[in-house]
Amino acid sequence: MKSNPVIQAAIDLTAGALGGTACVLTGQPFDTVKVKMQTFPALYKGFTDCCLKTYSQVGLRGFYKGTGPALMAYVAENSVLFMCYGFCQQFVKKVVGLDKQAKLSDLQTATAGSLASGFAALALCPTELVKCRLQTMHEMEMSGKIAKSHNTVWSVMKGILRKDGPLGFYHGLSSTLLQEVPGYFFFFGGYELSRSFFASGRSKDELGPVSLMLSGGIAGICLWLVIFPVDCIKSRIQVLSMSGKQAGFIGTLLSIVESEGITALYSGLTATMIRAFPANGSLFLAYEYSRKMMMRQLDAY
Repeated sequence: MKSNPVIQAAIDLTAGALGGTACVLTGQPFDTVKVKMQTFPALYKGFTDCCLKTYSQVGLRGFYKGTGPALMAYVAENSVLFMCYGFCQQFVKKVVGLDKQAKLSDLQTATAGSLASGFAALALCPTELVKCRLQTMHEMEMSGKIAKSHNTVWSVMKGILRKDGPLGFYHGLSSTLLQEVPGYFFFFGGYELSRSFFASGRSKDELGPVSLMLSGGIAGICLWLVIFPVDCIKSRIQVLSMSGKQAGFIGTLLSIVESEGITALYSGLTATMIRAFPANGSLFLAYEYSRKMMMRQLDAY
C-alpha cells in the first residue's frame, strides 16, 4: 500500500492544498498591493503610499479583495504542483537512470519542480485572472476603463464568459507558463539548497519549523526575483483585457518599456519581497508537516 502511486498522489495533492491555503492566508494583503502597483504604477509612489491609499479608499477589506479566487488559485496550483512534483521526480529518476528509491540531487529536484509547474499553470491561470481583476476593480473604475459594477467573483466570471467565452479564462496563459516553468526551477532549487545548508550533513527530514520557514522564504525570494517582470506583464494582460482587446506578451512588454520605462516592470517588488518569507515559509511548513503526518498514518496500516 505504501508504494501505491494513487495514494501517494492523493497525499501530495492534499498537502499541496493545505500549503496553498496557508500561503494565501498569510500573504494576501501584500499580493493585493503587488497587483495594484504592477497594473497602475502611476497611481502610487511606492509600497507605503499604495497601502495608505487602499486603506483610505476602501478600508481594510480592500486588501482582501479577491481572497476567494486567491484561495482557489493557490489551492488549485499547489495541489496540482505538488501532485505532479511527485510524478516528475519519478520521471527525472528514469531519465537519469536512478532507482525508484534513490534520492535526487538538488539540481534534479529543481528540474522536477520546473516540469510540474507547467501542469500547475493550467490550473492557476483562470483563477489568477479572476483574482487580479477583483483586486484592481477600484482602479479600473476610477480610471474610467470600465463602468461601475458589482465586484463579486460571480460577476467577474460572467463578464469573462459573456465577452470572451470559456477561452477568456486563459488570458495571459503564455505569460503564466513563461514565468512558472523557469521560476519554479529556482523556487525548488532555492528550497532544496537552503534545506541542505540548514541540515549540515544531517537528513533534511530532521529539520525543524524555523529552518523550513527560512528555506521556504528563500525559495520565494529566488522565485520572484527571476519571474517578477514577467508577472508584471501577466497582471497587465489579465486586468487591462477587461476594457477591450489587450496586446499579447511582446506587445505589452514593448508598450510598458516605451511609455513607462524598464523600472515599471518592477513596480510592487517591495510588497512581494516582504510577502515572500511569511507566505512561502507557511506554504512549505504546512506542506511538509501535513505530508509527514499523512505518510505516518499510511505507514501505520
